[in-house]
Amino acid sequence: MMPLHTFRLRHVKTVFILSLSLLFTTTSSLAYDRITGESFATRSEIIAQNGMAATSQPLATQVALDVLKSGGNAIDAAIAANAMLGLVEPTGCGIGGDLFAIVWDAETKQLYGLNASGRSPQSLTLEHFKEKGLDSIPKFGPLPVSVPGAVDGWFMLNERFGSRSMQELLAPSIEYAKTGFPVTELIAYYFEMNQARIGQYPGFTDTFTINGKTPKKGEIFRNPALASTYEKIATGGRDAFYKGDIARVIGSFMQEQGGFLSYEDMAAHYSEWVAPVSANYRGYDVWELPPNGQGIAALQILNILELYDIEGMGHDSAEYIHTFVEAKKLAFEDRAKFYADPTFNQIPVDWLISKEYAKQRQQLISPTKAAKRVDAGKNEGDTIYLTVADKFGNMVSLIQSNYRGMGSGMIPTDLGFVLQNRGEMFAMEDGHFNQYAPGKRPFHTIIPAFVTRNNEPLMSFGVMGGGTQPQMHAQIIVNMIDFGMNLQEAGDAPRILHSGSSSPEGSIMTDGGYVSLESGFDYKTRRELMKKGHTITDVNGAYGGYQAILFDSKNKVYYGASESRKDGQAAGY
Repeated sequence: MMPLHTFRLRHVKTVFILSLSLLFTTTSSLAYDRITGESFATRSEIIAQNGMAATSQPLATQVALDVLKSGGNAIDAAIAANAMLGLVEPTGCGIGGDLFAIVWDAETKQLYGLNASGRSPQSLTLEHFKEKGLDSIPKFGPLPVSVPGAVDGWFMLNERFGSRSMQELLAPSIEYAKTGFPVTELIAYYFEMNQARIGQYPGFTDTFTINGKTPKKGEIFRNPALASTYEKIATGGRDAFYKGDIARVIGSFMQEQGGFLSYEDMAAHYSEWVAPVSANYRGYDVWELPPNGQGIAALQILNILELYDIEGMGHDSAEYIHTFVEAKKLAFEDRAKFYADPTFNQIPVDWLISKEYAKQRQQLISPTKAAKRVDAGKNEGDTIYLTVADKFGNMVSLIQSNYRGMGSGMIPTDLGFVLQNRGEMFAMEDGHFNQYAPGKRPFHTIIPAFVTRNNEPLMSFGVMGGGTQPQMHAQIIVNMIDFGMNLQEAGDAPRILHSGSSSPEGSIMTDGGYVSLESGFDYKTRRELMKKGHTITDVNGAYGGYQAILFDSKNKVYYGASESRKDGQAAGY
């Protein structure tokens, strides 16, 4: 039978004219031959005593394990893995982008948050966009480029928690960049997609192709320019990137391309330690970072869901999916209005994630009718997420991105990486919290997450995928706490995605947005949702990418899980 995800519903009326054969579809995501666990699980969890790493690319996971086995801690391993991902998965991350992290420090028994996101150029003003007749910031080219914060994030993490030198941590990536590595399937696909987006910009062909073509699955890809850049960072420290030759090359290149990011912008950059914020969901404390990221949207969703008997509804029920989508709409209305750089605005974070506010918002949800007013924001953007835990009890939740896959297309001469286009996320409306301003951090989609119970570490996790992330964070928690799924099952379970007033493919507009259900949900469920007024459209590949580690304090072991929809791997020792 044909799987559900092959159906593309391009017009509202077609939602109601699905073939009867769909009623009897057996979806490809089910694994009926498994003898334990949920039928949709792709594999068992990984279990190990001494350390665990879960990343979106197996070679990066192996680099992290090598660091752990040699005596390094989780923070060391996370930095090394992130550097490796910048080489092997440049389609989602790299040192031209930003970084956020949550760290559980076993010594102090506390969580620490790091916001390593960069700011807009000081010389680029809102008036420049208006003079050009732009009502939004372009997706690609020089204008959406903001300061890349990832490298500073590495050094902040290393200085506070690390036990190994940056020379040691970058050495594996430098060697792989010089000698090459085989490209994995999904990353090869994204290479080709990004060539269509940004292949016309200077440096793409020289840096990211083999004889003019993007590397295919299994081909050996090398990036000697990135090896050289990493070597400069390893020996010269963070200032080699922000105040040395690398920063000068970036400033000169951007000026040549008609951009505004300058050497002075690079030299002025700094990251910030921030206090993670939490909401308790049925006895579990779920932690996110405060804005300029969107993490608190997951907490807002969970606070509303906690007011319902979600377990009694069942995972595959129209009642649960309807309730989830309506809670998401409410949280994302607040996201669109309030989430921005807190340096420029007073953001009512404590109120937004309070139980009292959730009760007020819940009153707006009808159990039988989908709400039609919503501004759900954007769901686009590729990212990497990784998590590492060590034998000392440290755990790291780290996420890093260029935005829109490979970023802006601005590839500074002979440096081996692309600068991010995160500035595209700024709003242009007068008075908006996220309105563009010089030296301002844009609204960010990438969010790491953590769970504690009784003030002890339980779980480090994240789900890549632009605006899908808060939705998927909430679903992972619900899957585990309400529906009793294990760490791998919670990630493999079919997912719910609500997108804004235009369809995910941009083909049609509708009030109330679109609900997309991953293959694995029953057609009866879809039909019941349509009766409630939801517009259903199928999308492919938009449901994010999950990695997670859970600590079992009773048996003193780590469980690891990795995303079946990506090329990733969880492994321990």
